[in-house]
Amino acid sequence: MLDIQKKLAPSFYALLSLPSTAMGFALSVQISALSWILSTKYGLSIHEIGLVWAAGPIAGIFGQVIIGLISDNVWFWGGRRRPFIIIGGVLAALMLLALPNIGVISAALGSGALLGVAITIALTLDLAINISFNPTRSIIADVTPPGDARTRGYTWMQTISGTFGVGAYLVGAIWGNYTLIYFGAILVLLISVIPPFFIEEPRVLQSENPASDTPASGTSQPKASFGQIMIAITPLWGYLLYAFYGILSRLGVLPQSAGLDNFIQGASSGVTVVALAALFALNITIGGPKFAHLIPFQKILAAHSFTWLGIQTMFVYMFAYVQQKITGLTDNQMGQVVSISFLLFNLIAAILPATLLEPLTRKIGRVKTHLICIAIMAVGYAGIWLFGQSVGMIYILMGVVGIGWAATVSLPFAIMSQTIDQSRMGMYMGLFNLSVVLPQLVASLGVGEAVSEATDKGLIFIICAISLAISAVLWLFIKDNSTQADGLQKITTGSH
Repeated sequence: MLDIQKKLAPSFYALLSLPSTAMGFALSVQISALSWILSTKYGLSIHEIGLVWAAGPIAGIFGQVIIGLISDNVWFWGGRRRPFIIIGGVLAALMLLALPNIGVISAALGSGALLGVAITIALTLDLAINISFNPTRSIIADVTPPGDARTRGYTWMQTISGTFGVGAYLVGAIWGNYTLIYFGAILVLLISVIPPFFIEEPRVLQSENPASDTPASGTSQPKASFGQIMIAITPLWGYLLYAFYGILSRLGVLPQSAGLDNFIQGASSGVTVVALAALFALNITIGGPKFAHLIPFQKILAAHSFTWLGIQTMFVYMFAYVQQKITGLTDNQMGQVVSISFLLFNLIAAILPATLLEPLTRKIGRVKTHLICIAIMAVGYAGIWLFGQSVGMIYILMGVVGIGWAATVSLPFAIMSQTIDQSRMGMYMGLFNLSVVLPQLVASLGVGEAVSEATDKGLIFIICAISLAISAVLWLFIKDNSTQADGLQKITTGSH
């Protein structure tokens, strides 16, 4: 073990952040370039672009949960998280190289199905990112004690990752998206493959949360059944049902509705989602007393899912809003405006976690800090809808929205990790990711239909603002376990 790891030195936190940074950078490249390429180079419609983006969440549903379950219980190449980080990093780099060559690949295969090739590449890229994202986040919990040290790990993760993310959008804004893609492929390969060999993982993961579902120390741990997993994610059933409907209808298995009918179906699904989330915010669980210990985890799923419904809507359809509201832009100029917007968005998210959010969590707690940031994000989205008719105003308000993004990609991991058992960290991290990917599917499928039908693309940011406002309300029902975790840390380490 390196001395910096024994001492939990800042340089170790930086090293620990690099694998997650690689996956974050790959995601930043995808966000900056995928919709732009599909729209401007290949002429795909908003509806088709939403379908391509839906491939990613599908990969996440299976990738993160399965890899999380496996990585908790295997050991090879000197680690349980290391092998999946390396495999995912190599795949992600290769798929980034494929992004600007979708047409070439389609022609080489002798197929005119450009959309099918685009979906395949997007699916493989997202699967690669999801293979690695779970282990890159789980390893932080594996090698840091609960409490402030773990919060520091995740805020450092976001500071390093966010800084590189800013660099991604800066490269795209100055030198263009093609330069960004090729640079990103090299960077992702290097910082995902090399750092894991310098991080020593614990061979045995110890249970640390007495309220978790794990048996007492020294006893064998039963495998989680499918039924137990489904009960754990009950706040997400509304998203899950809509996701299955959306996928099957797009594949032609179920009939598709159009226009107003589709919008009404999407709204009905939204009501279902809100109702299920509200049940768990109010401490109601269908699992009964046996699963009461899952309520804190379920509440976080409910709140976090609405955050991502709004954020993913912005990621996928921001270009359509800029196209309509800012007239006179060429395709390249439109791409640059979007890239600069996301640059400012990520710049705020890179600066705040370690400089402001972490100190603030020590004063008012993680949950209150996160709630405030999410509420500010909702206000920022409403501001874009009301006042975002100029490039300058969009840039300013994207900086405001970045406050919520700073919290979203750092604090929920620390909050969630202390409501469950560390020996099942990979599994729960995978289940937690469903509160990201299932809302992404709803955004890519249902919201895509609504945005496509809407005359005013301002609907994009109305949906964003409402989703974040609901999320902020749901975070009100979540208790902060940081005090308990800090006490556990003192007991287990012998601190006074």
